[in-house]
Amino acid sequence: MADTYDFGLVGLGVMGRNFILNVADNGFTAFGNDLDEEKVNALIQEGGNTDKVNATSDVKTFVNALTTPRKIMLLVPAGKIVDSVIEGLLPHLDQGDIIIDGGNSFFTDTDRREAYLKEKGINFFGAGVSGGAKGARRGPSIMPGGSKEAYQHVKPIFEAVSAKYNGEPCVAYLGPKSAGNYVKMVHNGIEYGLMQLTSEIYDLLKKAGGLSNAELHETFAKWNQGRLQSFLVEITSEIFEQKDDLGDGDLVDKILDKAKQKGTGKWTSQNAMDLGIPVPTIDVAVSMREISALKEERTQADALYDRPTPSAVNKADFIAKAEQALYFAFIMTYAQGMHQLADASKEYGYELELGEIAKIWRAGCIIRAALLADITNAYRAHENLQNLLLAPTFVEKVKGTVGAARELTAYGATNGIPLAGLSNALTYFDAYTSSRLPLNLIQAQRDYFGSHTYERVDREGIFHTEWEE
Repeated sequence: MADTYDFGLVGLGVMGRNFILNVADNGFTAFGNDLDEEKVNALIQEGGNTDKVNATSDVKTFVNALTTPRKIMLLVPAGKIVDSVIEGLLPHLDQGDIIIDGGNSFFTDTDRREAYLKEKGINFFGAGVSGGAKGARRGPSIMPGGSKEAYQHVKPIFEAVSAKYNGEPCVAYLGPKSAGNYVKMVHNGIEYGLMQLTSEIYDLLKKAGGLSNAELHETFAKWNQGRLQSFLVEITSEIFEQKDDLGDGDLVDKILDKAKQKGTGKWTSQNAMDLGIPVPTIDVAVSMREISALKEERTQADALYDRPTPSAVNKADFIAKAEQALYFAFIMTYAQGMHQLADASKEYGYELELGEIAKIWRAGCIIRAALLADITNAYRAHENLQNLLLAPTFVEKVKGTVGAARELTAYGATNGIPLAGLSNALTYFDAYTSSRLPLNLIQAQRDYFGSHTYERVDREGIFHTEWEE
């Protein structure tokens, strides 16, 4: 068995097991490793042919079974466990071997690990993997970054196992250092935004439009056949069909309204603030998950305050406006995420090609959507595009939908339906497209109380005024 397997994978949970089986299905032999013997045996049993896919709980046996340079992917939880796995592998590796972190590691951790392993002659790079367990098995979107030379050894495998869009693999080398993990982080931030927006439109349609779950299923299924075609809209339509297997009725109505998070959305938001890039739709999506966790307090507060009864609407008209508003807000969310990627590329030296990123998101990943084909084309047509809202093709898309976003945002405010994502998407648009904002007053205030100086619109230079109290 020694020195015979093309690819190694540590971490045989659901994601790891599905990914390694995907590798084995696409013409490469694969060997897995996990400390849990049950997971090892489950992979061997499901694989069915140990010449194609095998596994062990012993690290030395695992490493020795791989062809050189060894290509070892880690699909373990982010954090200290990644460092622990690396330390366990190191005594058995040779110079030139490759370790790939396929988890949601924070990008600065990837930079640290790459520098540490480089001193030992080991190649290390991060590769974001999106698509969930089903994507890992059938074809995910993969976002690798790090040593371009080392990636060439893994490229044939990644291209074989990745999702395909019109025959093109949804994987591409993105850039040096932690580019892969960084792009995956922002991908997840966009995901937070899109999910929040989808939940708000659902809330509007249910509370104001009075749609039943059957009607919600039909509405989202219809939208998925048009310009809103996307993985999230597709699964949303299917969720409304799911019956409760533990009782009567539909499952969605029995699920507690407390959304959990693993931190990647928060990382996106925090890093955007560090860079000085506005991503308000992503910011508020994180905040809304935090508000949702305050279930007991929300219940107490609900009893203390009178809530408006939603005013009557024309159902067909309301549904049409909801589709337009969601499309508008999706565009704003992608625009914010791509803007962050563009700035981070300059700040961290990633050399990212935004069109290439949009291209590999078109299939396989959680945020895949028909809209990404348009985004890909926009960045291909305008290589130095600063923001998606400046692309001529998107100007028309936004002009045709912003009116509905305004109407529904106003409706939500008047009728007590929280639309944090939609209203922040609209505010972002209005602020970004305003040639003059009231921040001149803030600069005057800062100079008044702190002598922080200001600039003028009518002459060059930095100014300070001794304000009269």
